[in-house]
Amino acid sequence: MAVCSNVNGDKKHWWFTQRKLVDKYIKDAKTLMASEELNDVTSAVHLLDAALSISPRLETALELKARSLLFLRRFKEVADMLQDYIPSLKLASNEEEVSPPSSEGSSSSSSSRDGIKLLSSASLRGRESSFKCFSVSDLTKKMMAGICKKCDKEGQWRYVVLGQACCYLGLMEDAMVLLQTGKRLASAEFRRRSICWSDDSFTLLSESSSTSPPRNLTEGENFTHLLAHIKLLLRRRAAAIAALDAGLFSESIRHFSKIVDGRRPAPQGFLAECYMHRATAYRSAGRIAEAIADCNKTLALEPSCIQALETRAALLETVRCYPDSLHDLEHVKLLYNTILRDRKLPGPAWKRHNVKYREIPGKLCVLTTKTQKLKQKIANGETGNVDYYGLIGVRRGCTRSELDRAHLLLCLRYKPDRASSFIDRCEFTDQNEVDSVRDRAKMSSLLLYRLIQKGYAAVKAIIAEEAEVAEKRRKNAAAVQTPAHKTEEQKAVRKAVMVKITEFIEPKAVEKSKITENTEPKPVNSNAYQGVFCRDLAAVGNLLTRAGFNHPIPVKYEALTC
Repeated sequence: MAVCSNVNGDKKHWWFTQRKLVDKYIKDAKTLMASEELNDVTSAVHLLDAALSISPRLETALELKARSLLFLRRFKEVADMLQDYIPSLKLASNEEEVSPPSSEGSSSSSSSRDGIKLLSSASLRGRESSFKCFSVSDLTKKMMAGICKKCDKEGQWRYVVLGQACCYLGLMEDAMVLLQTGKRLASAEFRRRSICWSDDSFTLLSESSSTSPPRNLTEGENFTHLLAHIKLLLRRRAAAIAALDAGLFSESIRHFSKIVDGRRPAPQGFLAECYMHRATAYRSAGRIAEAIADCNKTLALEPSCIQALETRAALLETVRCYPDSLHDLEHVKLLYNTILRDRKLPGPAWKRHNVKYREIPGKLCVLTTKTQKLKQKIANGETGNVDYYGLIGVRRGCTRSELDRAHLLLCLRYKPDRASSFIDRCEFTDQNEVDSVRDRAKMSSLLLYRLIQKGYAAVKAIIAEEAEVAEKRRKNAAAVQTPAHKTEEQKAVRKAVMVKITEFIEPKAVEKSKITENTEPKPVNSNAYQGVFCRDLAAVGNLLTRAGFNHPIPVKYEALTC
């Protein structure tokens, strides 16, 4: 190590020669950060990088850089900088290094070790040395000097800054643990500092707080509100997942909808996870179009989400839309091959994945078999037999009104004009990604909308064809029933005609017999006889016409002479 000589002849390390330069960088960085301008804070980050290149472990420079990156909303850089303090990452690394525990005691001990490792190494060394031997004199000295010297204060900013960064990155459980720990440390520090305060200081503090004008929220109040919001989101997600596991799909969908449609924006990664869970609930409830739409939103937010690609491929295969399903499976296969080539999961180390590296070779073999089957189905010409009833969500044999209602609801929800409305309720880690997310959402929504319109036209044609066939059947049945009805009517008319003729003939026969019996002829009123005979004959002719007797009836004209 390089050394230099002092004026008095004492040798000092090279770091002391550049201490003034480091102090100058830090002082200038604090001045720039105080202005709260983006350009100034960016310049402060460059100065802090220069200071850290000279002194990589300088705590003040690390804290200022982390806070500057948090102000610039460069959350990924904050997580990369402090990833050793992320609880879930440390837990995953410990699971890989240590064999799986065989009992509950070993698991509890591992979790306790993870909790201890959240603190800095310096604080661990201090605590280990302090608990080696109990001494009343040492305890008295620490209480007189203040128990917390620098260890808790040194690690406090890490919890606060990293907790906020994890929240915006979608690591909600880690954010809650870190913020709660930071809040406890801040409260403990405030209590320790308030021991030496007098009663007058508390009185003045309360009076100043009551008479002061409206002010901006302090850092502690900000992350307290953020912690409350994180707890609310986690409670709703826990309730939704519990309902999904219990088979209450409608209840699960309702809880997830409260999260994704809330008034306060949610982090991008957390929203993608909730959309994925809601797609699973829609799939279990048999609502294929809604499940595909949620998978599209998940892929718009996280393009490399393997679970969303697999779920959408399975949904498309369910409705026998084999080409689109094959396209998604090929995408998953490409991601698997990329992971095996790079020998690591995509993204940074703190990013969560639903697949483990050691499981990928087996999944790749299953995926290859499935893609071969789909290719065989496509080659056999099974691409045109799409189940549009299942896609739209109507039963077979539904009416036109039911189809129109289901189609209208789907169009109102998933038309391309409203495809990017969910982006307004999403809090992005990088604002430069908004345009790309919007483009992906519009493209996938347009494909789904076209598929729904095609299905609506196909089902409507089937319903119209079924209605036409039913109308033809009704007409044929009516045509078969009409001749039988007419035959019965003709029989009834004929019977009435015969009765009328009988009534007409019998009185004439009786009258003729009476005439023959009388030897002496009597004068007859010919006009009356002619009128009655002609009227009865007209009635009989009318009945014969109605009965269908259009052929001429032979009549003796001698009977018509009077």
